Amino acid sequence: MKLPLQVTFHGLDHSDAVEERVREKVSKLEQFYDRITSCRVAIELHHRNTSNLHQKGQPFHIRIDLTVPGTELVVRRDPKDSHEHEDIYVALRDAFQSMERQLKEFATRQRNDAKAAHASA
Repeated sequence: MKLPLQVTFHGLDHSDAVEERVREKVSKLEQFYDRITSCRVAIELHHRNTSNLHQKGQPFHIRIDLTVPGTELVVRRDPKDSHEHEDIYVALRDAFQSMERQLKEFATRQRNDAKAAHASA
């Protein structure tokens, strides 16, 4: 990656363990596509009802912005069910699985476009 990975936390304290998991997930993405230019991951603890701040299990929102040559791929995991992403590691897994699918589709399209351009030349 040309630019260093950026991991930000909103509404919760920074966690070295969570940041390390993000780095592992990004490293896996780089195995699928080695031309990633930059990656930004935002992790937010969403307080759906501010009057219930002490309620256990608030959902996590994850946003991944991945820049590749010619475009930016974005994943937003905003749980609609308040119990859907109460575990930060589950939220990260789901978000990165979605990004992996997008990245694989992008790489396949790019290869197909290159083959078509080469065949017509």
